[in-house]
Amino acid sequence: MKGKITGCRALILGGTCDLALGLAQALAEEGVCPILTWRSDTGKGRMHEALMHMDGAFEAVNCDLGQKETLSALSPVLDKGIDYLVDFAQGDLEGLVASVDAEEVSAYVEVNIANRAEVIQQVSRAMVSRRKGRMVYISSAAAGRPNPGQGFYAAAKLASEALYRNAGLELASRGVTTVILRPGYINAGRGRCYLASNGDTVLAKVPLGRALEIGEVVAAILFLLSDGAAGFNATILTMDGGLTAGK
Repeated sequence: MKGKITGCRALILGGTCDLALGLAQALAEEGVCPILTWRSDTGKGRMHEALMHMDGAFEAVNCDLGQKETLSALSPVLDKGIDYLVDFAQGDLEGLVASVDAEEVSAYVEVNIANRAEVIQQVSRAMVSRRKGRMVYISSAAAGRPNPGQGFYAAAKLASEALYRNAGLELASRGVTTVILRPGYINAGRGRCYLASNGDTVLAKVPLGRALEIGEVVAAILFLLSDGAAGFNATILTMDGGLTAGK
């Protein structure tokens, strides 16, 4: 059953990834204006190429968690009001915990946790002022079951999950709710490249026996944004084909 989505504007952080572009198209079909963030000219070009058929039914804003000065670009967007936030933004840091350079770790934490917290604060205030809002954070099954080398990635995901969970606890009485989605292996972006080299091995661990497709994850996010999913608040939902359900 398709849920009813009654909001009008959705801010999508990390708006140039495959999932974000798929979600933008799905939201536009529901009559919701997607506002996608980009962090490089390459990403901006990719976004416009993928969405050119939407004939301007979306907005784009330069906002990069890695460049704190760009976070102020959200102010005009928030002043107009948003009903939804979907957060795909995530930097990548792979390496053994004992070997990664300490300065690189500090920078990664600042970008992916501290700067994300500032965005959540901005969005929360804007939503509370309208007493309405829904935030969906796209985490990862790696937050609960990381592979070797994913320690810092998993740590950033867990910390971000905590921020969103507490925002839902603190703001639900004022009309703002949150939910976290943990997808598993997805046939998209970096995941597609990883599966191309390791698919037989990693998918053998997934009871479903395959990776998720973009359309499946987009459909799940649409449901979480729908009015019928409002009761899911300050909680984590795992969508990984059963990967983390057993040993």
